[in-house]
Amino acid sequence: MTELPDPLSRRDSQRRTRTALVAAARQVFSEDGYHAAGLARIARVAGYSKGAVYSNFDGKSALFLAVLDENLELADADPHHDPFDRVAEPDSTGRSIAEGEGYPQHATQGFALATLEFIASAARDETLAPQLHKRMRRLLDRYETVARDSRADHETLTTAQVGSLLAALDQGTGLLLLAGDVLPDRAIFTAGVRRLLDPARAADEDGRAEDHRAR
Repeated sequence: MTELPDPLSRRDSQRRTRTALVAAARQVFSEDGYHAAGLARIARVAGYSKGAVYSNFDGKSALFLAVLDENLELADADPHHDPFDRVAEPDSTGRSIAEGEGYPQHATQGFALATLEFIASAARDETLAPQLHKRMRRLLDRYETVARDSRADHETLTTAQVGSLLAALDQGTGLLLLAGDVLPDRAIFTAGVRRLLDPARAADEDGRAEDHRAR
């Protein structure tokens, strides 16, 4: 006689529901944008009633923050490679996360646009602004970690300052991509990142590349 699986505990059931809702929310926010996305559609895509959303989240903004948190967790879980490769191309649209999770590029671009909508709204909201700042701080911490791990000898800037410059370059480039794919040659972007991380090593690699071309 086949044994039936043990029923899910209430905690496991709630975790499964939240996971499904967050996945559905990412899809709907990517397709509809933040403001146009409806909780009823998100619940339907997840396979639940709208009441399930309110049982797990305070509202649309809380659900969007949950998606942001999951994206940050996925980014934090990326294996650590050579620092010169860890910020090697614009990632503001979540491209590396998308590839790891199998999301199509148009979906990640759509979510990035939805994120811009959310930021513009949350920054003006006295309740949401601190929550937004908390996520931005976590994002900056990731860039500071890159700067700390690759700190060059005789660097006069602090790791926080280098991290902020990396964030500005990487996120700013991502914004240009979203605005209409206006982007300098990728080699120029990568060279800028490398010069921030380790100017001496970047200069040495540039010199070797120049010697190789001269031969």
